[in-house]
Amino acid sequence: MSLMCVMPATATAVPCPDVDLVFARGTGEPPGMGRVGLALAATLPSVLGGRTLGTYAVDYPANRNFLSTREGADDAAEHLAWMAEHCPVTRIVLGGFSQGASVVSMLAGVPPVGDRIGSIGSAPPLAPELARNVAAVAVFGNPGLRFGNPLSSTGQFAGRAIELCSQGDPICSDGRDRSAHSNYELPPYPGQAAGFIAGLV
Repeated sequence: MSLMCVMPATATAVPCPDVDLVFARGTGEPPGMGRVGLALAATLPSVLGGRTLGTYAVDYPANRNFLSTREGADDAAEHLAWMAEHCPVTRIVLGGFSQGASVVSMLAGVPPVGDRIGSIGSAPPLAPELARNVAAVAVFGNPGLRFGNPLSSTGQFAGRAIELCSQGDPICSDGRDRSAHSNYELPPYPGQAAGFIAGLV
């Protein structure tokens, strides 16, 4: 469990943050928030009006075995359950890049890649009482978008999610520009996501 600002409750625990960003990195990135998650975390404080920000890096392999994505959904669900118990007033923000966006899709109860894989390897949706604790969702280069499963309008986070897809990105659109999938840590994407999140938290 990788935490910044938020730790299991003990006598010396850091106070609960006002906002907690739970982010799943993309395929092949080393453990942690990933470059897109770090960019979003760096941008959010400027739009939170002085509120404190905690971050949680979803712990999962993020390798090319898509079936292991379920591990990320399970880990994120465990963290959200812990937060609901120990920090019930903290506003939760879910985020993910590429395969990490598929982690979020699983939590939303949305097939990450449509009927290509279906329910094989998918985690169960987040329990409704935990889903209600999620104030906002931001995903980047979401594979589900290409297969007609947008988080912004389907699943448990509909109306609370923004999906950023760079023009030409073949992962989230019918484009053919592979390089378009590698620029989400750069403007304007972190700022667009942060602005959306700020309006909901």
